[in-house]
Amino acid sequence: MTLIARTRARAVETLSLDSPHNRNALSAALVGDLADALGDAAEDTGVRAVVLTHTGNTFSAGADLKDPPPPEALVALLRQIIELPKPVVARVTGHVRAGGLGLLAACDIAAASTDATFAFTEVRIGVAPAVISLPLLPRTDPRALARYYLTGERFDAPEAVATGLLTTCDSDVDKALDPVLDGLRRSAPDALAETKRLLTARVLEAFDRDADALTALSARLFSSPQAREGMTAFLERRDPAWVV
Repeated sequence: MTLIARTRARAVETLSLDSPHNRNALSAALVGDLADALGDAAEDTGVRAVVLTHTGNTFSAGADLKDPPPPEALVALLRQIIELPKPVVARVTGHVRAGGLGLLAACDIAAASTDATFAFTEVRIGVAPAVISLPLLPRTDPRALARYYLTGERFDAPEAVATGLLTTCDSDVDKALDPVLDGLRRSAPDALAETKRLLTARVLEAFDRDADALTALSARLFSSPQAREGMTAFLERRDPAWVV
């Protein structure tokens, strides 16, 4: 059974993360299913653009601590979104945490409802937002990112727009996306692909330069004693030992 629901309307393929039982956590299975769905959309000439959204009240809770994907698989998924020859638009109506923010940063356009919330929670479980930094660092405000990376604080949708994580937010996210999707439907497919290539060149430079090092960092941190304590504390719903 796939963890990605697919629908299509007027050449826009909507892919919904569909694992609400674990808040669409990025498990090995979900990452694999999303990669397959994106691959199909890339090859389908009937698809002009892709909308990435979710079921339930959470876009993604980040890595599935019980079944995490290998760091290499997450790197490959983020790069696949960036290199997809069709625009990918994130549509968020719920909460986004940790690795889920990497998916948003990889998308070309990202919109959320005004009641969505965001947080880089990695430091609170003893790891760092390593792999997801590949699309995030080139696309967001460095001062704002420093604050939220280092503190794990929750922030709202207007702040996410101000940092560059989101393109726009609105109480009605579909209303906000209507002109975006209309514009994409009016655009020539080859022109879209080449324009996207121009926009993503700097992001892909970061992948070429830093992917191996950040993958190794992620693997090292996830196997560290602090990460084991942080993940155990998270699952037991208690503070980790380092909280003062």
